[in-house]
Amino acid sequence: MKELIAKADILLDALPYIRRYSGKTMVIKYGGHAMTDEELKESFAQDIVLLKFVGINPVIVHGGGPQIGSLLKQLGIESQFVRGMRVTDQQTMDVVEMVLGKISNEIVSLINRHGGRAVGLSGKDAELILAKKLTVTTQESGKVGKVDIGLVGEVRAINPGIIESLYRGDFIPVIAPIGVGERGETYNINADLVAGEVSKALRAEKLMLLTDVDGIRDADRNVIPTLDVERATQLIRDGVISEGMIPKVECCIEALRGGTQKTHIIDGRVRHAVLLEIFTPEGVGTEVVRMAARGGVARKRVGR
Repeated sequence: MKELIAKADILLDALPYIRRYSGKTMVIKYGGHAMTDEELKESFAQDIVLLKFVGINPVIVHGGGPQIGSLLKQLGIESQFVRGMRVTDQQTMDVVEMVLGKISNEIVSLINRHGGRAVGLSGKDAELILAKKLTVTTQESGKVGKVDIGLVGEVRAINPGIIESLYRGDFIPVIAPIGVGERGETYNINADLVAGEVSKALRAEKLMLLTDVDGIRDADRNVIPTLDVERATQLIRDGVISEGMIPKVECCIEALRGGTQKTHIIDGRVRHAVLLEIFTPEGVGTEVVRMAARGGVARKRVGR
């Protein structure tokens, strides 16, 4: 009986969060270890289905860099990177589309198997993601130059109509980060950036980025529960936030400025990380917010 009561207490603990977020939209960037571990894939799909059943509108944007790299290697196609971005010619772009399509199908299948109704989308569908060629600037030996990295793009605009139509029909959108240019050309776009732009366009309640780290760390290597934009910007300037975490934090900042209420960088290696972040006061990562709580004290986390 005690175990049954404990389960009831867990449900009651989640009730304030369910009440607060029912009817809200949450954009979730799915990537990292959570996409390759079978147990984590199952738990992620279960989390998404539960969100939908309690009235939340989840929108998934997925990556696929490691899988793309693996297939390119198998095909004997060498990958080159400039500032962490894969140089993408037409042959590479064909592989990118194929791999991302396969990943979308797998995510859709997992969600549907657990009782959801997911639909896979490319950014080319209904011109969901309008893109333009990304210009990369480099600096070598004190000289600034531009490098052509091929069919790599950046978001020019998001047309959210198809997403809104899907979740009004109780479907769960699963978006591959591929954009379409003005002349119909196809562009490969960073999934974090796409998730941030989709979140802005939908004015989402939350943007959540699943990663392979347990959150943003301070100079003493402690995980920061809550981080406001001002402090985040300072930590980037000081080099405390560095390397691959910089674009993720900048993505969060841009989403907040664009109308997203809260953003989260969470540990996707934890089973049911999405549910734990939304429905518990402790969470499993770092939330990035516009302003610190009154008095400068970061709260963890009333009304998280």
